[in-house]
Amino acid sequence: MELSGMGAIVASDGVGFRVWAPHADAVAVTGDFNGWSPDANPLEGEGNGNWSGFIPGASAGQEYKFVITNGEQVLSKVDPYAAQVTNSVGNGVIYDHAVFEWDGDEFTCPPLNELVIYELHAGTFASEADGEVSDLDEMAARLDHVVRLGANAIQLMPVAEFAGDYSWGYNPAHVFAVESAYGGPDALKRLVKQAHALGLAVIQDVVYNHFGPSDLNLWQFDGWSDDEKGGIYFYNDWRSATPWGDTRPDYGRGEVRQFIHDNAFAWLEQFHMDGLRYDMTPYMRSVDGSGNDIPEGWSLSRWINTDIRAKYPDKVLIAEDLHSNPAVSSTGPEGAAFHAQWDAQFVHPIREAMIEAEDEYRSTDEVLSAVGYSYGDAFARVIYTESHDEVANGKARVPEEIDGDDPTGYFAKKRSTLGAGLVLTSPGIPMLFQGQEFLEGGWFRDNVALDWDNNDDFRGIVKLYRDLVKLRLNRDGRSAGLTGSGLRAIHNNDAENVIAFQRWREHGVGDDVVVVANLSNAVRTGYRLGLPAAGKWQLLFDGDSAMYNEDFGDHSARDLAATSDRYDGMDASAELTLAPYTLLIYGWRG
Repeated sequence: MELSGMGAIVASDGVGFRVWAPHADAVAVTGDFNGWSPDANPLEGEGNGNWSGFIPGASAGQEYKFVITNGEQVLSKVDPYAAQVTNSVGNGVIYDHAVFEWDGDEFTCPPLNELVIYELHAGTFASEADGEVSDLDEMAARLDHVVRLGANAIQLMPVAEFAGDYSWGYNPAHVFAVESAYGGPDALKRLVKQAHALGLAVIQDVVYNHFGPSDLNLWQFDGWSDDEKGGIYFYNDWRSATPWGDTRPDYGRGEVRQFIHDNAFAWLEQFHMDGLRYDMTPYMRSVDGSGNDIPEGWSLSRWINTDIRAKYPDKVLIAEDLHSNPAVSSTGPEGAAFHAQWDAQFVHPIREAMIEAEDEYRSTDEVLSAVGYSYGDAFARVIYTESHDEVANGKARVPEEIDGDDPTGYFAKKRSTLGAGLVLTSPGIPMLFQGQEFLEGGWFRDNVALDWDNNDDFRGIVKLYRDLVKLRLNRDGRSAGLTGSGLRAIHNNDAENVIAFQRWREHGVGDDVVVVANLSNAVRTGYRLGLPAAGKWQLLFDGDSAMYNEDFGDHSARDLAATSDRYDGMDASAELTLAPYTLLIYGWRG
């Protein structure tokens, strides 16, 4: 029969197989369907490096491998395109994507300006105890928490099969297979289906800057390599070197480019993902992240992203780049065609400002610069104070960094929530990391469960985050400006650590918003602030309210009646009270 595609191709009367092994002398497929005979089902060479054949009676659920002969080498290899494996060093499993019942699942990812992302790690998000791996079904059962918080997208740390059962996921052993400890491909589909039913988009984190390095089935896949390096799927020269081993894919080889392209589309098409987040793209376009360029790595990203944009215009594409390069999110001839990139120009100065203990060393210039940094489009960046990287690798959660002796004390709560307020009011796509909203402590580890008791113990802090997200998404029709691209710095008082900025979409009542932040431990009373227009400015959020925590001062912030007295270069002004380490949000009522 005519075979289309790669890997195990399921038909009504059997299964076809196709594998790329250009240096093989012979290839056969062995498995449950032939008693694991190594030579009962040889494949035919197609003359282009591919080998293929059809086995009547083979069916989904059966285990299999390829037997590859290269001279005296006889290699047993898992199908690189296998969507399911028994484990990272086990067998492939024939999997039929068509069998899963999606029940008409259709979902459109929110536009970039209305996106709030919640980053999750499958192994720890729903686990009940340290050392216990939660799976994707358990994660799905906890998604109500994300919905109540108000986020409308989850970003899954990588779920491709990795070595062992514990991992962040950035060491993919089988890039098409879903981690067996998480429940495999059906569990991932159930998660996505449940997320969509709850109104949540799902963005999948993918790793293309390296594969493995452990349990790496692709290594010297067909027996060939040069200089004892990785063989057909990898660079076999100086370009192979990465911080994670000599395992950089060969972005210049057509079959490898197609393999990665197929993988990106598989997440979107077979698993109904709403977007992709590429891990550490600098190591795709260069050897060491900043030098020794690899142009074909850049062009691969552009090719995949351009094709996705054309076929699926509602999908979102995010790069972890962290080099502040506008070309990453450009569709111009020089661009890599991502929609947005993680923004180092935001996270580092904002975290530093929140963690710094002494007010005199806190720079309002740097904070305002972070708030307003742009790649040409206000929503071409993802902004955050916590991510899996920022709360590990020698760094801890923001409350822990603020006060390691008392990470749930006054200063930790005050300044960490102030940072969250800046995330959710600055231009960009805001992102939260699991547990941030209930003051999860310590640092992120792949075998340490979230402390869900904190969700009850600090329910007021959770409400604070929920109220901020509600305003960010204009759910009450009072803060449309936070979904817009308009930004103007109104006030910058470095001596007293006070800033204010205006946000808008189209201007007007229910649109124009002013954000005020006191980055000091002092109460500012009778503090005059310029405002864009005279009239009533309604208090939409007070980060010092005692309803969020009994330790907060509740300094009676209230609505403002702005007069036509010019100040800060604005047409109007008002006096207000600013509590320590507090963010206030005002909406214009006319």
